[in-house]
Amino acid sequence: MLEKLRERLQAHRPRRLRLGLPEAAVLLPIVDRPEPTLLFTRRADHLNTHSGQVAFPGGKREPQDADLLATALRESREEIALPPGEVELLGQLSDVISLHGLRVTPYVGLIPPDLPLVPDLTELDTIFEVPLRLFLDDQRTHTDVIRVDGRDYFVPSYCFTQADCEGHIIWGLSAMMLVELLAEGFEMPISLFECPKGRLRYRPERRMPTP
Repeated sequence: MLEKLRERLQAHRPRRLRLGLPEAAVLLPIVDRPEPTLLFTRRADHLNTHSGQVAFPGGKREPQDADLLATALRESREEIALPPGEVELLGQLSDVISLHGLRVTPYVGLIPPDLPLVPDLTELDTIFEVPLRLFLDDQRTHTDVIRVDGRDYFVPSYCFTQADCEGHIIWGLSAMMLVELLAEGFEMPISLFECPKGRLRYRPERRMPTP
């Protein structure tokens, strides 16, 4: 599975957005287990923005970052103590624009299992893994319909429940990145632009941030 993923992502040509917006980058860490998992973080409740939301490790580009991959790796080290040397880059996904006007570049990396990862509690509440099978089997709870500048995006929403929590909700920008990973990396018939079967939840219309 992971070898095919590597081949497909290396052949993928992600879309780059040439917009004068602040830059950010995230890492989608796939954990190399017999049943591979995808690693997520949960933003701390005390934060002013994105509090309580599930996200991938990452953040804004800093002047010392040589490029956006360096941003993703630096932020992953700072947020979850992931050593950059333990990340095998598999590929890059298309840029997405966050609600707060950041141009976010996602990278997909493979990491070994059972690393001693530790969340930075000033930013995160927890780190957790979700089996890739949950996404490959399209176990969404519903689809968020998000209209941006008059165009509808059909964004899956997933709930992953652990023994010690009520459930982690994976939706929004992280789910949009997931759709491209599933479509391009695993050849899954999924798209942000086609209305799927099942329950739809309509979100408030948004306007694309302008530079």
